[in-house]
Parts: sequence; C-alpha cells; structure tokens
Amino acid sequence: MSDSTADFDPEAPEEREVAGEAAGDRSDFLALMGHTYRGELGRTTSWRTRIDRTTNWAVVLVATLLTWAFSGGSRPHYVLLVGVAMVTVFLGIEARRYRVYDIWRSRVRLLEENVFANALDPEGVKQRNWRELLSEDLREPTVKTPLIEAVSRRLQRVYFALISVLIGSWVVRLTVFAESSTGVVETATVGQLSGGVVLASVALYYAVALGLTFWPGRRRAKGELQSRSGRDEWK
Repeated sequence: MSDSTADFDPEAPEEREVAGEAAGDRSDFLALMGHTYRGELGRTTSWRTRIDRTTNWAVVLVATLLTWAFSGGSRPHYVLLVGVAMVTVFLGIEARRYRVYDIWRSRVRLLEENVFANALDPEGVKQRNWRELLSEDLREPTVKTPLIEAVSRRLQRVYFALISVLIGSWVVRLTVFAESSTGVVETATVGQLSGGVVLASVALYYAVALGLTFWPGRRRAKGELQSRSGRDEWK
C-alpha cells in the first residue's frame, strides 16, 4: 500500500469537504455539472422507457380485445369492460412511474434552463437560487407531481383515448350485435348485475375519467413540451 493511501483519513475535514472546493472553482464546478447532467439524463431516459413500456402494453391489450370481441357475434360484451378495468390498472402503474420520472426530469430541466441555456445566450438564469434548489433536491429527493395531476397527464396523452375506444366499442357491441328481441338495457346485464346498474356504472366511470382528463388544477410537472402560455416555474 502506498504512503498516500496509508495517510488518507476520510474523517479529516479537508477530505470530508473535498467536494465543497468545487463550489469556488468555476472550471471544476462546470465539469461537475456536466457529469451531473449526464447522470440525471440517464435516469430520465430509463424511467421514460418504463412509461413507454406500460403504454405499449395497454395499446396491445386494447387492440387484442377489440379483435377478439368483434371476431364473432357470440363474444360476450363484458370482455370489453374487463379491458377497461385492466387499462385502468395500467393507468395507475404509469401514473406512479410518471411521478418518479418527473423527479429526474425536473433536475435535468433545472440544469438546462440555468446552465446550458444561459451559456448559449446569457440573458440570466431562470431561478436565481437554482443551485440551492438542486442541492436540496439531491439531499432529499421528493415527488413534485401530485397523483391527481399525474393521472390527468397520462389520461390526456394516451389513456382517455384508449378508454373511449373501449367504451365506444362496448356500446356498439350492445346495440349493433344485440338480438332484436332484447333491449340495450337487458343486453348489458352481466351475471347478477342488471343492465341498468352496469350502464350507470360505466357512465359514472367515464364521467370521472373525463373530469380527471381536463382537471383544471395548477401544473406542477416540469419539462414537458407545451405552449409558451402554459409554462410554470419549479417552486
């Protein structure tokens, strides 16, 4: 073992606070920010891939169910309602992944806005205390996007369309493929559940999904492509 290694004391103040020296050296600090950016971008890409994977599963599920449900007149209509339930499960999984994804994405955007954008066109930083914000978030990572907003975002992007297709196909299945001797309400019966209860439950579910999709709450997620008038600051 070399003398330099033998003399190393990790508890010594100058060793313990070695990273703090980068704060006073511009070249060291900018090099450190470059490595930080690449690391956070890698995490962001990884979680973006997880979100896309869940979306792919949901799309494949919907396509498979529609193909099967309309491949014959004897197919039970409630299979499409099972598909709605399964898509809702995927929505919940994706909303949770979206909230974690936004942790890393918010750090990437903080660096892009206050370091790289200002280096290209030095008009001033977006947040004057961006170093403090980033430091606090690195020490104590927190979820910044409320669950209701995460659900709303994923409904807007993908899931409301998928749910609408399934429910619309279910309505077509009840009306077009129903026997002439039975009405829509009677055809909608599932087991011991009357058709009226099933129709009311589906209508209530769709109304809730519609309300969540266009939820008017203040935006907290950071970094998505959006119109200039809809931009928010990370606070």
